[in-house]
Amino acid sequence: MKIAVLGANGRLAHAVAKVFLARGHEVIAVTRGGRCDGLSGRVEYRAADAMDRAQVIAATMGVDMIFNGLNPPYDKWEGTVLPMARNVMAAAKENRAVHLFIGNVYNYGKEIGLNVDDDAPFAPTTEKARIRIEMEALFRDATTEGVKTVILRAGDFYGTDKIGTWLDQMIATKIDKGAFSWPGPYDLPHAFAYLPDLADAFVRLAERADELPMFSQFNFEGHTLTGEDFARAAELAAGRQLARKKVSWALLNVVGLFSPIVREVVKMNYLWFTPHSLSGEKLEVFLGTVETTPADEAIAQALVDHGFVNRPYAKAA
Repeated sequence: MKIAVLGANGRLAHAVAKVFLARGHEVIAVTRGGRCDGLSGRVEYRAADAMDRAQVIAATMGVDMIFNGLNPPYDKWEGTVLPMARNVMAAAKENRAVHLFIGNVYNYGKEIGLNVDDDAPFAPTTEKARIRIEMEALFRDATTEGVKTVILRAGDFYGTDKIGTWLDQMIATKIDKGAFSWPGPYDLPHAFAYLPDLADAFVRLAERADELPMFSQFNFEGHTLTGEDFARAAELAAGRQLARKKVSWALLNVVGLFSPIVREVVKMNYLWFTPHSLSGEKLEVFLGTVETTPADEAIAQALVDHGFVNRPYAKAA
């Protein structure tokens, strides 16, 4: 297959591109500047501004699939997310390409709970949830114009050396000083997705897209971890005990007065105070098996990739 990966410099998009290439597919890596490091194989680089419909259509000409990894700045969603989505739909329609999209847990609103399946109702209890719900409705509507969409929904990303996750921005930043930070209570389960596993699942879904209806959605279970689970795994990786610290939301509230991005992050902090997890049963039934790296191994590798620890993961005897 030939796949256009939009936003190929992004965390998940880059991981997905690598898996497509490793499985022998051809990738068109689309970025704003037309550059993307770290890819090898049958790859071509194209430039496009996602807010320019003509550029998006031109950059995706001739592809069988479009992986939508577009992720505008967190404080710029209003006015960018939906126009970008419409441009991607136009490109998919023009190319008769299957549209692959990464969903998140925002759609389930503040009442999200444990073991949420892919058919659970949505609740626009935050502005970001409203935008994501409206975007996915747009994708569903596009099926009437011949655009097939496959959504894979996941929790918080971690893994690979790409920056911008909770792990590399807050959780692990003080491991070298013997401290571990957590944004919420240490005993509440939280949904995570290890990027190499998530990317593998995306590519396997893509390879069987012809078996799916015009609109389908799956939840990726990933790792459900408490803060204590994560801290213990980090201690194994670091080879030392770590003092449990908490992220100061009061301080972030103050920082948010001057930083629009931090202000938006604070608005979504309910996810660290609400136990939640995703059921991946439907995905597992469809794929047969879902590759899941053991959490201790995945966390250790992620910490090594970011340079927070230099110990390779060693399985217990």
